[in-house]
Amino acid sequence: MKRVILHSDMNACYASIETKLNPHLKGVPIAVVGNPQNRHGIILAKSEEAKRMGVKTGEAIWQAQAKCPGIRLVPPHYGEYLKHSKMARNLYYEYTNQVEPFGLDECYLDVTGSTHLFGGGENIAKEIRKRMKEEIGISVSIGVSFCKIFAKLGSDMKKPDAITIINEENFKDKVWPLEVCEMVGIGKATKRKLNKIGVFSLGDLACAPVGTLKNLLGVNGVYLWQYANALDIRQVVDRDHKQTIESIGNSCTCKRDLYTNEEVFNIMQELSFSVSKRLREAKLEAGGVEIFVRNNELQSFNFASHLQMPTQSSIIVVKKAIEVFKEKYNWSFPVRAVGIRAINLRNEGLGKQMDVFLNHEKFQKNEDVDTALYNIRKKYGEKSITFAALKQDIGLPSDITEIVTLPARHYNM
Repeated sequence: MKRVILHSDMNACYASIETKLNPHLKGVPIAVVGNPQNRHGIILAKSEEAKRMGVKTGEAIWQAQAKCPGIRLVPPHYGEYLKHSKMARNLYYEYTNQVEPFGLDECYLDVTGSTHLFGGGENIAKEIRKRMKEEIGISVSIGVSFCKIFAKLGSDMKKPDAITIINEENFKDKVWPLEVCEMVGIGKATKRKLNKIGVFSLGDLACAPVGTLKNLLGVNGVYLWQYANALDIRQVVDRDHKQTIESIGNSCTCKRDLYTNEEVFNIMQELSFSVSKRLREAKLEAGGVEIFVRNNELQSFNFASHLQMPTQSSIIVVKKAIEVFKEKYNWSFPVRAVGIRAINLRNEGLGKQMDVFLNHEKFQKNEDVDTALYNIRKKYGEKSITFAALKQDIGLPSDITEIVTLPARHYNM
């Protein structure tokens, strides 16, 4: 049986939800922006009206205002975005249990086994598109295809509020003329490398010698060649699928530059509370710690180190983090952003190999203190107890979120 894969993308998701919450913004160019006081003064999302004026996600607010003088700026409401994302997934689950989120606003759906109930892929896409507008108040663009990569390309081809079908008969006509950067997984650096060997379109990629691509890009070159040739066999995961957690991290851009190790430590301590909490909730222990640092010249660094014994303790995690920072960071410039990630994760309760160089009594005390902190915070709230040094204004932004992906890793242990 041929697979039927949908990719549903909520159009201008953040901006559309803001417009739904405030109907006065309908038809007006708007941008969801970070808080300039927390030095997050960039465009997080924009409406279709703003997009037509050239406003781009990630640019500074002043750049957007120069392009679109009448643009309305609104703060983000992450709770509402999560709420609408869950509403959309619940609607998708009415058609299939194979729903794979791709960020808050996008999902893959494998409806192969549902076509005998709801009709073909195009018919299911039409129903979803109609119901999303009527029941959730958000428009979607949907790609319908026989593999994930082309379903994603289809949803990107026509926006907003559209359906695009890419099948085995028309994919060469629809997909191959596109620039290579239109495919997920091909960023600016990969595009430059491909262009240097004469690969400009997805058709060029499909017809290129696979050995040449492997030499140029490694195994990723083979995958890209397969995708361009419609050989994407990746499955859409089941709703009960639980992805293996490889790391747990948190980061923030500070409200002001940091000039001392003590200031950096205070930020790291707050971030480590979140990391420790999520380790405990996931029943995992950290075997190592990675830190991320960005200075006020916007240069970024990642450093990592092993822990002597696996732990969930924020006290032990932050102690190792500041040790790594002091050893690795060159104070040529003040620090603008800081992050901590727990790495080398394993399930809790597996026992621990004793380390003869570790003060086990002190280690256990730190674990016990941190467990007590966690239990008190869980019962009475996160502000119910903390360290005295963190009661002052340490430069942590007020809108920090826990679900954060740190920048790509480039570090040495």
